[in-house]
Amino acid sequence: MGTYLNPGNSGFSEILESYYIDKTGLIKIINAAIGTKKKLICISRPRRFGKSYAAQMLCAYYDKTCDSGKLFEKYEIAGDENYEKHLNKYDVIYWDMTGIKPYTDKYKTLIPFLIRNLTEEIKIQYPEVTEKEDLSATLVDAVEKAGNKFIIVIDEWDAPIRENPGVQEEYLEFLRSLFKNSGTTSKVFAAAYMTGILPIKKDGNQSAVSDFEEYTVLEPGNLASYIGFTEDEVKQCCESSGKSFEKMKKWYDGYTIGEKHSLYNPYSVMQVIENGKYRSYWKKTSAAETLMTYIDIDQDGLQDDIKRLIAGESVEVATDSFQNDVNTFTCKDDVLTLLIHLGYLTYEEVSNSYDEDDDEVIGMASIPNEEVRTEFDMMLRKAKHQRLVELVEKSDKLLNDTLAGNETAVAEAIAEVHESEYAPTFYNNEQSLRYVIKMAYISCVDQYAKLEELPSGHGIADIVFLPKRRSMLPAMIIELKWNKTADGAIQQINDRNYPRLLENYGGEIVLVGINYDKNTKEHKCRIRRCVK
Repeated sequence: MGTYLNPGNSGFSEILESYYIDKTGLIKIINAAIGTKKKLICISRPRRFGKSYAAQMLCAYYDKTCDSGKLFEKYEIAGDENYEKHLNKYDVIYWDMTGIKPYTDKYKTLIPFLIRNLTEEIKIQYPEVTEKEDLSATLVDAVEKAGNKFIIVIDEWDAPIRENPGVQEEYLEFLRSLFKNSGTTSKVFAAAYMTGILPIKKDGNQSAVSDFEEYTVLEPGNLASYIGFTEDEVKQCCESSGKSFEKMKKWYDGYTIGEKHSLYNPYSVMQVIENGKYRSYWKKTSAAETLMTYIDIDQDGLQDDIKRLIAGESVEVATDSFQNDVNTFTCKDDVLTLLIHLGYLTYEEVSNSYDEDDDEVIGMASIPNEEVRTEFDMMLRKAKHQRLVELVEKSDKLLNDTLAGNETAVAEAIAEVHESEYAPTFYNNEQSLRYVIKMAYISCVDQYAKLEELPSGHGIADIVFLPKRRSMLPAMIIELKWNKTADGAIQQINDRNYPRLLENYGGEIVLVGINYDKNTKEHKCRIRRCVK
């Protein structure tokens, strides 16, 4: 067994020693593609969504230098009619691009490194192979000597492009030399499987490495269930480990991929299974370090969209113009699309929604869950963009005025947001007032968990702010009224006993009633306190 040729099954064997969710159905899809025009597959997913696990699984299944029958016998793939036909029948080329980085001077010597090391391992396993001037010709000779084609698995294929854009042209040309030549490809590869965070780089409007079937978070096709954990799989994890599904859902649910809803980040779920702590695990990824870079980009209206996202709203995004790299941004939609691919946002296509000018599909993006929201919350106060800084400062003052019971200042602050660019186009109902309130209290997100329309048993509380762990701040219940009275809002809170929602909270609660009078165009506020 080698490093880059036939790595064996030890990686997958170690995975099975921990808690394993059966994703072997992916193998069935690849088996069906072997020897067809669809045999070149590229799947892109956010970080920590199980890409490397899948790559190790494929190596174990196809590598002919090991016997993996016992590893797969109790999983889904064992029931496939082609299971035995392809099990351990191929030479496997395995390139983990992130693992290779330290040996290639930040990818500057990547291509010579790949060619040299793979060729050396081929000659060790097949001494009769003649080394040719180009790798493709060497691989053709190796297939003839070995008597079988290769399966190639490239994990994190886009890492060189993301981390050193200067190598992009040479790297893409190398990949084209392997996969663009249909004659060589048909002679050498039974199948190719690439994973990455980004889809394959575009060359104009076309893929720079053509002929690949791409399965992205935007268009996952029949691989949607292999991108993250499904809700049923997370329930299974929770039942077997004794963990709270409700907490798991709150922290890690929220991704929509294609027609699959409620998909979870597998890495974070497994961290909870292992250590029992529900929190953000993005801090341990390099992706978290890059969020600030994109938040501070000053594209047309991007900052306004970031504010709306942090406030809990969804924003429109057109994804077609994105060039599948981390440097080429022609509009705010490109930045938002990148955040979708990175996993900071989730995306849902809106049926029959198109841009009237170019028939571009429009979808809605939002922050998926509590885990990712905490990362946005942390970045909120570090952002350098002046308008975002000003909004945070005003929101901080609003919170202080609310807790101090300064009703006039609170009403004036909400009126200011109403008159700003953040207010809905049509400010004509309680729902639009709710939107303004969420934007006005945007800085609360790093100290409070925000709950909307929370059933109390006798009605629904509009907005509840519950202090996060270790916070000494009181809870807040905000009731909204449209063309009624702020006193009536406070009365409703009391009559319907909304504070009962927080009976386990055991601290002080600030009750806030806000009304907008459509005739006088004025906001009024009433603030009371109680202890539960």
